[in-house]
Amino acid sequence: MTTGPAPPGSPHRPPGRRLRALAPELLGFAVAGSFAYAADLALFVWLRGPAGLDPFMAKSLSFLAGCTVAYAGNAIGTYRARTRPAPPPYARRAARTPAPVRIRRYAVFLAVNLAGALVQLTCLGVSHHLLGLTSATADTVSGAGVGMALATCLRFWGTRTLVFRHAGDIPVQMVSKADEG
Repeated sequence: MTTGPAPPGSPHRPPGRRLRALAPELLGFAVAGSFAYAADLALFVWLRGPAGLDPFMAKSLSFLAGCTVAYAGNAIGTYRARTRPAPPPYARRAARTPAPVRIRRYAVFLAVNLAGALVQLTCLGVSHHLLGLTSATADTVSGAGVGMALATCLRFWGTRTLVFRHAGDIPVQMVSKADEG
């Protein structure tokens, strides 16, 4: 039995083709993440220094700001085609995504990013407390190296599959009256 080429989203495509198909999405995700990291770091340094906040409050606020920048970058850039409902046949352009849908997406995005932060903290905790690797270098490698790499994979997966799903991937129960147009 002869079959044609595998469809674009098919897991039966060769790994090289899947990676090439994902490349623009990975690049967009990385660019949005870079801006988010810069915003998080700059705000943390300012809140901790000139603003004089304690480190946990400063980090909480800078984390929230970084998440907001990452969400905006992904919604406006990387996943732009997935964020707007399809236009009705008689309309010239797509309708604006209803506020409840945007709020739900941001809440899920925040949860995915919190899970990523938990992965980083877990890597740091395992290295520092269970393995006894307590030097500043070991903490940096485990938290900002290994932890960041694993957290980024989790964030990419969560962002593309839970936050910015294709409209056809959303179960019927999740489609609200606002989505129906």
